[in-house]
Amino acid sequence: MSNAYILAAAALATTALSAQAEIEIGGSASVEGRYFLQDALYPGQPRSQVSLALEPEFYTQWNSGDDSLLVKPYARLDQRDSNRTHVDMREFQWLHVADEWESRVGVGKVFWGQTESLHLVDIINQTDTVDQFDGEEKLGQPMVNFTTYGDWGTVSAFVLPYFRERTFSGQDGRLRPGLPIENDRAVYESDSEQRHIDYALRYQNSMGQWELGLSYFNGTTREPELQVNFEDNLNAHIFPYYAQIEQVGLDVLKVQGAWLLKFEGIYRSGQSEDFGAAVLGFERTTVGIFDTNYDLGLLMEYQYDERENNFFAIGQNDLMFGARWTLNDIDGTELLAGYIQDLDNTDTYSGFVEASSRMTDNWRWKLDAYFFSSDVPGTLNTIRRDDHLQVTLEYFF
Repeated sequence: MSNAYILAAAALATTALSAQAEIEIGGSASVEGRYFLQDALYPGQPRSQVSLALEPEFYTQWNSGDDSLLVKPYARLDQRDSNRTHVDMREFQWLHVADEWESRVGVGKVFWGQTESLHLVDIINQTDTVDQFDGEEKLGQPMVNFTTYGDWGTVSAFVLPYFRERTFSGQDGRLRPGLPIENDRAVYESDSEQRHIDYALRYQNSMGQWELGLSYFNGTTREPELQVNFEDNLNAHIFPYYAQIEQVGLDVLKVQGAWLLKFEGIYRSGQSEDFGAAVLGFERTTVGIFDTNYDLGLLMEYQYDERENNFFAIGQNDLMFGARWTLNDIDGTELLAGYIQDLDNTDTYSGFVEASSRMTDNWRWKLDAYFFSSDVPGTLNTIRRDDHLQVTLEYFF
């Protein structure tokens, strides 16, 4: 991120501090271990790796609470993959709240979407792929955001003055294609490159049992196309190409008793091919199953994507089955497991398990597991030997 935006964020912090407001300090620190169940597919990749992460949080408010500042830097140090060792400003944002509107200025995080297996409409923030494989972690996005709301719904407008490139595993990392992805050789359609100004608009409303979101984005795609450059046999590499796109999105949630009906759909133009993609499914939760305190949710989602030869188009014609087990205990123990089957190729599938629980007020453990199988060209085929377990111990302060 450029020095200009860091200085702007610092100016906001100075304004808050000059008001002599009380600063709340919190955050988390964690140690994470990964163990891969199979030998690496590509030379030099590790069988295991350990990393440390730190995410402090600073919060202050003034003007009777109408103004606040949230600062959340982030750092990870990885034992094996130098690309996974990185620092980011997740949030550095001034929030001002009025009666019928609010504004946010600085670096922030915004989430859009409803479905579990894919978040198609979520496009404001760039994915931090090296931090967590599931795509849930995002890089901080410089933005100016204005939101107004009323009985008619909520409208949010975004001006995004600086683009964040997607992170990728390095030569010594796992979960990557056969050739290294060279971020420092990224190519942009816009002559302004990372300084291209992007725009986004979103309308959302709750109408009885329905929640509706409509979104529009115009700017640099967060999902690059990966292209191969063959300089010679020894220096072939993959580089990301960031095109200028337009994307319209629709996300819908219906709450009907124990049922949640979910939908996300997009249409994107501007890349090598215009395409549509959608996810449709449900989650049904049984509360107090078998006369216990436990809740069991069953999930099913269908994934569709018109693209055929794209590294990121993994849900072209796939079906996800899942289960969410909530113990409702004092430690907040939860488990989510899912299986995704490619309906075109029976030998192509993936699976995941996510479990977590608190041990004390300050300590929490997490267990994540990912499994992949594919014998046809595509994303899963490049990581077919990267099945792994990931154990994390977190301390909250």
